[in-house]
Amino acid sequence: MTSTSTVAPPGAAFLRVRRPRRAGPAYRRHGSVVPYAFVAPAFVLLLAFGVLPILVAAVVSTTNMNISGLADSSNIRFIGAANYTRLVHDPEFWHALTNTGLFAVVGVPSILAGSLAVALLLHRSDSRFARALRAFYFMPAITAIVAVALVWGYLYNSQFGLFNYLLSVVGISPVPWLSSPIVAKFSVALVAIWRATGLNIIIFLAALQGIPKEYLEAAAIDGANERQRTLRITIPLLRFAIFFVTITTVINWLQFFDEPYVLTQGGPVGATTSISLYIFQQGFRYNQFGFASAGSLVLFVIIAVVTLVQLRLRRSDVD
Repeated sequence: MTSTSTVAPPGAAFLRVRRPRRAGPAYRRHGSVVPYAFVAPAFVLLLAFGVLPILVAAVVSTTNMNISGLADSSNIRFIGAANYTRLVHDPEFWHALTNTGLFAVVGVPSILAGSLAVALLLHRSDSRFARALRAFYFMPAITAIVAVALVWGYLYNSQFGLFNYLLSVVGISPVPWLSSPIVAKFSVALVAIWRATGLNIIIFLAALQGIPKEYLEAAAIDGANERQRTLRITIPLLRFAIFFVTITTVINWLQFFDEPYVLTQGGPVGATTSISLYIFQQGFRYNQFGFASAGSLVLFVIIAVVTLVQLRLRRSDVD
């Protein structure tokens, strides 16, 4: 009686592929926790320095808290919406809000158009001089506001300033750069525009470097000139960068504070008082923390509404 046995061909052991085992519940639980572990530090910082101050301000805005309340909590009383009612009937609040709107109307288009134009010009050349200009334009963004205010204060000086000296050379009378209510608005806005343009230039330059050169080369082969390539190809491909710069610039101008504070302290006669400076004065000059908290909540709502409107317009444009 003979028995037959099956002999595996040579190399069959190497052809066997072991199927990967499915991840068990413990592995899946461990893998799902990892992304949250990376996000957790930023989330904690956002809660501590973003959400928590807003909640605290919302609570304080319903009280009469002032400097005496810091010394003795028994002096703090709940007054409901009285601070908001007072805010609505305060003409200085509406004046500061109007100034903020004027600053935004002047500053946002100026920064957007100026930074985009300079970025387009700098992008056309990669020479050492062009790279040096990029660093030159970025310098105001990293310069301390105190140093900026000191230099511009001397430039704006009515008697010894450089600007009035140059005007006197051509026979023009001195200009009250920081003492005239109307001129002071534009003088302060000019410093803010000068400071904010550099960072946005770098953002636009980064976006320009991400545009594929094949698009521009194909348009040039089809006979499009430089202006047509810029208007019909480059700028449309910068839509997201333009949207980002617009939304961040609007938020910054609604929070406009540094320049009017260091240059004019909100003067003359409140001509350069922004809503942020108004809130600062009410809270730290007059020690009305509850009233100032109400103003900060109103400003937060305004910024949130404006931002949501811009996001909605962007979504409609993408759709």
